[in-house]
Amino acid sequence: MTAIFMVCAIVGSVIVLVQFVMTLTGMGHDFDGEVHDLGGDVHVDTDHVDHGEGSHFFSVLSFRTVTAALAIFGLTGLSAKTAGVSDATTILMALAAGAVALFAVAWVMRFMMGLRDDGTVHIERAVGHQGTVYLTVPAGHAGAGKVFLNLQSRTVECQAVTTSKESIPTGVPVVVVGIVGPNTVEVECVREETPIHA
Repeated sequence: MTAIFMVCAIVGSVIVLVQFVMTLTGMGHDFDGEVHDLGGDVHVDTDHVDHGEGSHFFSVLSFRTVTAALAIFGLTGLSAKTAGVSDATTILMALAAGAVALFAVAWVMRFMMGLRDDGTVHIERAVGHQGTVYLTVPAGHAGAGKVFLNLQSRTVECQAVTTSKESIPTGVPVVVVGIVGPNTVEVECVREETPIHA
């Protein structure tokens, strides 16, 4: 058993150390799925797994979590053997420590993923949001003006058109009523009865 624990501890620790170094050097930044290098994660497709206790277990499996669990399993086993603990107790302790490491690393990775923000503004979410014209919007789709919108907790600049029979001058508050293109919205002047999203 000592040899097994030692192999697990060495292999797991070396891989974890390599992953850590690669992350520090910017080579291990891929956390989203496919394995492109030793720093990547194995994506387990849980869409085809029955949603129950089994699916939760498989959802935490990745290259990082498994190698961390392997390292802790081996190190705990070696420590227990060195302390003179019986084989049965040593195995139970090693398995328990490995399982804790597996779920702890999975939780940390999910937490870090939750903190990550790619900064992408989704223009389709602009409908119903208020903005302010800063470049006159021509009447009747005759051309595009520009507006500032508060979207996803940031101020963004978009091109704007309107079906209104009158142009909308600079400084007038407007509301987005439709999406025309990747960076173009359709706006109308704000009216009291127009519901506005915060």
